[in-house]
Amino acid sequence: MIPFSDDNPTRVFPIVTVILIALNILVFFSGLGSAGPQEFLDNYGLIPAKLTSSPIAAYPTLFTSMFLHAGLMHLGGNMLYLWIFGDNIEDVLGRSRFIIFYLLCGVLAAAGHIVTDLHSPIPMVGASGAISGILGAYVVLFPKARVKTLIFLGFFMTLARIPAWVLLGIWILMQVGNSMAMSVEGGGVAWFAHIGGFAVGALLILPFKKMTA
Repeated sequence: MIPFSDDNPTRVFPIVTVILIALNILVFFSGLGSAGPQEFLDNYGLIPAKLTSSPIAAYPTLFTSMFLHAGLMHLGGNMLYLWIFGDNIEDVLGRSRFIIFYLLCGVLAAAGHIVTDLHSPIPMVGASGAISGILGAYVVLFPKARVKTLIFLGFFMTLARIPAWVLLGIWILMQVGNSMAMSVEGGGVAWFAHIGGFAVGALLILPFKKMTA
């Protein structure tokens, strides 16, 4: 399933969401233009083994890794979800608290990955953890909001407007399923960062919302 838009208008233009998307795109193409794209990911991605062995030097990667992506599909998918769901969370929290919420979800999501793979030498990159927090927040605040979604039915495709709790419920179940498969087969996607980010966003959104009241 691929979401395209939601029927959930905002009161103000989501400038922070737009800036985050622009930063992610800018960093991605900056990495492509560097002498060694893989070296760029190694230097600024979050490597659990480095964080546990040299924490002071590696701490900045908790933040820099959120703005790195391994490819266009990775970048495009993340930015699509951020654009559809981020504007409403920004609208509820306000700009400054939204930034704090986004970064906090990203850091705690990264922690979820680190504790499940402490000695991994593979850099974790992507805004997925922070965006997962946005999704968790969205399903708590707007479970009945309709999301226009492209659904694949075998060889056929159809567009449908489905409740956010259904779409995002299926999404988190897929993350849990993939994390269980990874435990058996191995893999390079930080599924536990997605799960951790979603849980953190769902748990923190109401306290953050109260702070804005």
